[in-house]
Amino acid sequence: MILVHLASVPDDRARRDPKGRAVSDATGSLTNADLLHHVAAAAEHLLDLGVGPADVVALKLTNRIEFVVLLFAAWRVGATVTPVNPSLTDAEVARQLDDANARLLVVEEEPATESTIATLAVDNLRRTPQHAIPAAEVPEDALALLIYTSGTTGVPKGVMLDHANLQAMVEMGRLGLGVGADDHCLLILPLFHVNGIVVSVLLPLATGASVVIASRFKPHTFFDLVEAERPTYFSAVPTIYAMLAARPVELAPDTSSVRFAICGAAPASAELLERFENRYGFPLIEGYGLSEATCGSTINPVGGPRRAGTVGVPFPGQDVRIVDPDGVEVPRGTAGEVVVRGANVMRGYLGRPEETARVIVDGWLHTGDVGQLDADGYLTLVGRSKDMIIRGGENIYPKEIEDVLSAHPAVLEAAVIGVPDPVWGEVVVAYVEAAPGHDIDTDDLKRHCAAELSGYKRPVALHVLDALPRNAVGKIAKPVLRAGAAHPTETIENPAQKAG
Repeated sequence: MILVHLASVPDDRARRDPKGRAVSDATGSLTNADLLHHVAAAAEHLLDLGVGPADVVALKLTNRIEFVVLLFAAWRVGATVTPVNPSLTDAEVARQLDDANARLLVVEEEPATESTIATLAVDNLRRTPQHAIPAAEVPEDALALLIYTSGTTGVPKGVMLDHANLQAMVEMGRLGLGVGADDHCLLILPLFHVNGIVVSVLLPLATGASVVIASRFKPHTFFDLVEAERPTYFSAVPTIYAMLAARPVELAPDTSSVRFAICGAAPASAELLERFENRYGFPLIEGYGLSEATCGSTINPVGGPRRAGTVGVPFPGQDVRIVDPDGVEVPRGTAGEVVVRGANVMRGYLGRPEETARVIVDGWLHTGDVGQLDADGYLTLVGRSKDMIIRGGENIYPKEIEDVLSAHPAVLEAAVIGVPDPVWGEVVVAYVEAAPGHDIDTDDLKRHCAAELSGYKRPVALHVLDALPRNAVGKIAKPVLRAGAAHPTETIENPAQKAG
């Protein structure tokens, strides 16, 4: 199968199967012919608003059909899209628009105050074209997406992804996941994130599959949606799977349509993956990636062999290595920084050539993640390099401790950080969130840690929170914990740990 240029996907779908299902949300459904009709109308509207090649269109929208329409409409006129998280403050939105030099901002409702940038309320978007606008001849190196990182390590940076990056990632996803025309994807992740755009929109639409857009994830109604829409796959984060695994035991939904689900964006414990799969009867495929690599770099094979606790093998067309601090590749089984190479690696950070040069060296993207490859090339993540805890000269990777804590049935999720200590340099501190319907017995959790972890790895303090702080994508926000923003309700002290 040869994929058409992504800007031409609506045209290709309408030509091949005009009455076939393309995309739907709670408000309605579009056939392939409908999708092309709406994209052409929106492209015409953008041109009338002065948007042209190389201009940036900002989409500050919730999950809805219009996001998909505008994505293809912008590409149809040669423009670039930057998705904007709708929950950002006005100051954060202004910073992103200024950095991206956006020409137009599309929003849910008419702004209450005058904006410094041209603004379009999405309900005013043109629905019927007045004259035909063919898809632009968009070069592969033209900028397609500006994805802004979450900014947990500083001011958010614009990740520049061109059409070649997206085309490569879609093809890698098609080969690695086996997605084709018989598939039906359920989108539950936010569309301001690269995972939602690439895995749940571009991959299915470019391969002839269809998409149903969920406005937001609700654990108590999620399987009602699965039973009604009959998706063949979906992608989500570990928090979502933990919530679903904690649903009442009497819940027995019909999941027979689902071929697999993808777990990404943050590491998941092997125990969660196995528990979820055993309960709901379809494979939960863990993968790994980042915005700078256009979403995905490794994946556990859908057809197996899958290895719980790993994030799988490289997608077809990508290379993954583990290197030491000097950039030298280390032997299999040795931990080091994960670096990746492939046509999916970003062009760079917008307006930040020095930062780009620091992370892309000789074509290899330095991820800042720490992992190791086994003899068969399966990647296991052990943490972020900046998250590593050094206690008395011993390296401690938080994920190992988080996996132990998360394996306890009363724990929904856990986060582990290092805090300064005058004797040991750093010590381990853990934060946990209770699973729905459970109370955490801290003495029991302390015994659980003692049975599974060496003394120096055990938390000196454990804080039980009503909810762990998270960023917009659902990842646990460790900088918030480090800043002392979380307020513990209970603490375990571990004298043995303090004594060494």
